[in-house]
This record gives sequence, C-alpha cells and structure tokens, in this order.
Amino acid sequence: MRQLTGGLLLALAVTACKTTAPVVQQTPPQPVILTLGSKAYTTDDFFQSFTKNQFSSDSAQRTDVKNYFDLYTNLKLKVLAAETEGRDTTEAFREEMNTYRKQLAQSYLTDKVLVESLSAEAYQRMQEEINAAHILIPVGEYAAPTDTLLAYQKALSIRKQALAGTDFASLARENSQDLQTAPNGGDLGFFTAFSLVYPLETAAYTTPAGQISMPVRSRAGYHLIKVTNRRPSRGKLRVAHILVRLSPSADEAGQKAAQDRINAAYARLQKGELFDVVCQEVSDDVTSRTNGGLLPAFETGRQVPAFEDAAYALTKIGDVSKPVRTNYGWHIIKLIDRKGLESYTDLAPSLRQRVMTDTRADVLRQATLQRLRKEYQIQEDKAVVEGALAKADSTLLRGQWRYTEPLDPTLQNKPILTIAGKPVTINQFFAYVRQKQQPQRNPALAAASPVSTAIGSPTTTMRRLLDRFEGDQLIATEEANLDKKSPEFRSLLSEIRDGVLLSQVMEQNVWERSMTDSTGQRQYFDQNQAKYRFPERAAATIIVAQNDDLLKQAREMLAGKAPYQLKRSAADLTYDPNQTFLTDKQRQGLYDVQVTMARNPDYVIEVSGAHDATERDSVSASRIRNVVNYLVKTGISLNRIAEKDYQGSPPRRTTDAAKNSAVQRRISLQYFSNAKADVAKALNSSQPLSSGEPAVTVTEGLFAEGDNPFLDTIDQWKEGTTTFNRGGKAVSVTISRVDQARAKTFAEARGAVINEYQAVLEKQWITQLRQTYPVKVNEDEIRKLTK
Repeated sequence: MRQLTGGLLLALAVTACKTTAPVVQQTPPQPVILTLGSKAYTTDDFFQSFTKNQFSSDSAQRTDVKNYFDLYTNLKLKVLAAETEGRDTTEAFREEMNTYRKQLAQSYLTDKVLVESLSAEAYQRMQEEINAAHILIPVGEYAAPTDTLLAYQKALSIRKQALAGTDFASLARENSQDLQTAPNGGDLGFFTAFSLVYPLETAAYTTPAGQISMPVRSRAGYHLIKVTNRRPSRGKLRVAHILVRLSPSADEAGQKAAQDRINAAYARLQKGELFDVVCQEVSDDVTSRTNGGLLPAFETGRQVPAFEDAAYALTKIGDVSKPVRTNYGWHIIKLIDRKGLESYTDLAPSLRQRVMTDTRADVLRQATLQRLRKEYQIQEDKAVVEGALAKADSTLLRGQWRYTEPLDPTLQNKPILTIAGKPVTINQFFAYVRQKQQPQRNPALAAASPVSTAIGSPTTTMRRLLDRFEGDQLIATEEANLDKKSPEFRSLLSEIRDGVLLSQVMEQNVWERSMTDSTGQRQYFDQNQAKYRFPERAAATIIVAQNDDLLKQAREMLAGKAPYQLKRSAADLTYDPNQTFLTDKQRQGLYDVQVTMARNPDYVIEVSGAHDATERDSVSASRIRNVVNYLVKTGISLNRIAEKDYQGSPPRRTTDAAKNSAVQRRISLQYFSNAKADVAKALNSSQPLSSGEPAVTVTEGLFAEGDNPFLDTIDQWKEGTTTFNRGGKAVSVTISRVDQARAKTFAEARGAVINEYQAVLEKQWITQLRQTYPVKVNEDEIRKLTK
C-alpha cells in the first residue's frame, strides 16, 4: 500500500553511472515551468524527472507530459510541505542524507575504467593456478627508511644466493619469518586470483615457472616469490564432508580413537549406508552435519592442501574419498558438484565487488588520489608539519598516543594543510591520529624489542598518518564539490532527498492515518457499501484428466475424506523371527521416508505391521513402535503418522506357508495426503506428459463466475458432481456448496477500504496543499514540451 505516487523516485541502484567531467562555465537562468507559493521549479528539472520516468523499467508508470506534470506538481507540493515543517533540518534527516550521499558518491569517486581493468585481469588470472613458495623478510609498514632499506638489501642477498644455486626451500627455512610456511620451505601450495594480497599475487603471476621474483613489498615486509608450477584452473567444487575432530595436542590414545571413529564411518559408507545418515550421526562439524555435511563451493587455495587435494581427486559426482587427515582432524569427502570457470559476463559483477573490497582497493584509492591532486591545489605548512611530527613518540606505535588541548601557541588551530584554499588544522589532524592509530605489531620482530624501529618509527608513522589524512581530506573535498561538478549527481541526490521527505510526510498524513483511523475507515465503508459485494460463488473441486480412465482413478482416490491414499509406498522393512529392533539397513530405508515427508508437508505415512504364527502378539506392536519412534526422532511429527497393527492376520500373499510367514514379518509404509493436489501428483508420476501438460490436475477453491472455464460450463450451480468432456479432456466438477451473492462485512472489505481510504486522504491533503501553496503553471513551457 505504501507506494510512492507516480513512481518518481529512483533506487540507489541508479548510481552505477558514468563519472562526469567538472562543469564550471556559467549557464543562463532556466525558464520556470511551475511555481508553488514563492518557490519556482525549472523546465529542466521537470524534464529530467519526466525523462527518467519514461525510461523507467516499470512501463506501467509511464505517462504523457501533461499527466506526468500533475504527478510532479503533487510530489513537489508534498516535499514543500515537509520543508515548511522543517523536516529537512533535523539531525536524523541530515544523518540519513549523509549516508545516502556517501553511497552515491562512491560511484563518482571510483575509477570505473580501472575497476573494469582489474576485474578483467583477475578473470584472466583465474584461468590459471600457480604453485609457489616465498620467503618473508619482515619490516613494519611504518618502519624507518634505514630499516626498510636493510630489509630490502637482505631480501636481495637471499635472492642472489638462490640464483647461485642454493636450495630455495632451505633458504626459506633458515630466513623466512612467515611462521606458517617457513617450516615447509615457504610452500604456499597452489592458488589463484584473490588468494594472496595483490602485490604478491601480481609477482606470482608475472614470474615464469622456475624463476624468483625481485623483492615485493607488503605491509608485513619484503617477499621473494619462487614460482614452481602452473596449471589450468580446476574450477569450483561443491563437496560434503564428515569430520572427526582431532586436537593437535591429542595423545596417542586420542589419536587412535579419532581414527577408529572415522574408519568405522567409512566402513558404514562402504556397506551402502547413506552419506547423510552417517554424517548426521558421526560428524563433529555442527554447522554442516544437519545439512548432510554440505560445504560452500570453493576454488583452489581456499581449503587446506590435504583437504583440497583429496576433494579435487574425486572424479565422479557422488564419489567418496577415503579418510583424509588435516590439521582439523579426519575427513571423509563426498563430491556434490564440479563446475568449470564461468564466463566473464556471469562473473563480472562479483569480480567488480571483490576488486573494490580486497587489497586492490589500495590501487583504486591511489588512482583516485592521483587524479584529485591534479585538480586541487594542496599546500603543507612546513613548520606546522614539523611540529606535528615532533609530537610523535613510542606510544604511537602501541596505539596509545594522546595529546592535550590547547596545543602550543605555535600550533593551536594552525593550518597543517590547505586544500583548494580551505585550511585544515593540526587539531583536526591530531583528532584523526587518535582515531586511526593502531598498535604496530609484527610477531617476527616483536620478540626482539617491545619498540623495534623495524616494526615502526614514531616519526615515520606520524608522517604516514598525515599522508593518509591528506588523502581522506582530498576525497572529502571532491565529495563536497560533486554537486557543483556533476549535474547528474546533483539530480540524483535531489531525488533521494525528495524521496526521504516524501516518505516522512506520506507516513504522517496518509499511510499511518489510513491504518489507524478506524472511524474514518468505517464511515468510508458505510458510504460506499454498494462497492463491496461478493458475487455468487461455488465451493468446488475440479478434476481435469487426459482421458476417462484417469478421471475415474482420480475420483476414486479422492472419494471420502482426507487423508487420501496415494498408491505410493516406501520399501517394506523385513524382519527375522522375533526381531523388533531396527537394523542399519532398515534405518537407511527409513531415511527415504524422512526425505519424502520433508519434501511433502501434507503427506501422512501409515505404518502397518504384523507377525507370523510363531511370534507373540506384542511383536508386531513393538516393530511398529520402534519405527514410529525413529521417524519422530528424525523430525516427523507424530500427528503425521498413522498406525495399523494386523496382529497375526495380514493379507496373505502366497500359499507357501514358509514364504507367507516371511511376508507377515514386515512393516509396510503407505503414503497418504491431506492435499488433493498430491493425488494429482501421484497419478502424474506414473503417466507420460502429453504436449507438456500433466495427465491430471486437481483444483479446489471458492470460485465466482469467470474464475474457472470448466465451472462456467455448468449453467446452474448446485451441489453435486457433473462430469463431461471438453476440448479433448475428461472433466469432473464437484460443487460442495453454493454461496449466494451478498454484501461484504466491514471485516471482509477492510483491506480494500484501507487502500481506497488512503487515496481519499491523499486527495484531501493535496487540496489543502494547493490552497496553502498556490499553483502557477507556465503553459507556454508545457506546450513546448508537448510538441
């Protein structure tokens, strides 16, 4: 019910638009097409709104200029009312608009060409998987230049040794400070795009197999990358697993117990038990075991190597691995699906999103800042900058730096930067430092000294924060100027602003009033009772079949009351003499029942049992009880289970006494349903499709004239069943009740009343607004647009 009139407002999805060049030239005043009170609206503003409406994806909202002008006028009247009430000056409104503005601005601040280039590059890389090893020489992101140079020179020295023939793995074990990979000779395994930080990924993909890269800088330090192998992409896998957890600190007995559990689970699978059942009973992965062990799809480099290798070694859908040991414990893996690399067209949207959120975002930011530095003049006050750097001390490296105000008279409120003529003070910068500072930690270096210059230099850290601050201020300056530089941005933001205000005043004046004004609703209903009537209606069940035989079967199955027998059953459970407990094989058979009942919420399962002449009467009851208890434990409600105990006299299936005893020692499982549509499904499952149509359809409901062509065939509606053939179909129409035409009660009409009452309230409100803000239309401008 809460729809914006005329569909004038665009969603934020419109923000995926082109970055426009700055517009600085003066333009002549635009002609005014509409004046509301003292406020004027230009022809250009109206025409932009009209054009967007015409190109809206909702064709039902499109209209001609004159009709749209009325919608536009009403919209602007409502927004003007909101402005008069001061709704656009509240703190909540400003915060909401700031959020929208930042979201909208991202599209204009980001280099879309670069995003597309990085996305295409990533897709190209995803077609190949790289196997590599690395050596990390740590140096903090904010380390002093001398320490950075020493780390770089050490990396070069190690590279020289490797090129001279020293084993790279040995050099990694001796020198690398990556505690996870160093013991394994720096091995990173196989990976693909987005698996490593972007600089390392680029080094890996641009270094030939067998070669070693030059030192590559990351926030952790310098890396040497040796590419050992390349192979085509193996695509994505979807697997399920059974996990038996094993703590790394487990003793020998604990390790043996875990291995025995996984081996027992594997043996059950080898005997034919269903993977889902074993998983639910055995797996320690609480997240996935209730879903049959299913894991999210993954690609190379997303799982631990042992798990990944075992998963990719499975070749056929449904294949199950032998137990696999990882650092999490023991796994049995089942292959669910395997897909090759999707097309770029399909992957492009997600690739663009990943490009803007992974470490490539640094590349995008630097490109934006490079562009903005050319557009805006930036000046640093050297003396104030030096004063700021002098305030840095070791607490900055621990994320505990503080400052007190007022600062020294030589610094207090002094501009540290000037961007496009606007000063930014040192006080603003220091507040930024307080907010953004973080402990500079590098585990490989922290042991050497609590404040190591290799981790970070206070002065260098403060300088880097100033650079970051300057970049943020540049972006904020550009964002603040987007209204002036981009008419498109300004127009979109104006529409969002109007939409927020419109929603607020519509809520107060129309939506909320229409919902809560029960007196007004009742008055409107009383004044318009003639509109709210039910026509004559028939409660009917309509069966349409391909031929008379199928129609007869359907009518026989639907005879009587629900539940209806479906002529569908699960496999019988057979028992040895005097056996009442469920075997693993029988539980496996009941799993099919569990799945069927879960997929068909209207189904009822009849559990019937018997015993042979040599068994006690209680045996059949025990068999039924154990089956029912098991089904209830698997989640089937007791009210969906029917029981039938034949005792010692079930239907005989053979004259052979021995065979008949075996027949008697069983549980039968017959499906019924409370839904007539399920009867049609059961019949259709055994019939071939004819021209793509089902063999039988069953439709029931309360129908008025015109609702169903087969019911309309009957001239006079009355209780009873009518069968006939029409259009090559056999049809049965059973009318159980005929409701005569009558007036609706207020409760029955209330939904429609509220909808129509909203329109009345809105019309009354618009009339008031037109009196408050006289409407003046420039007809000449309207005529120009309608030519």
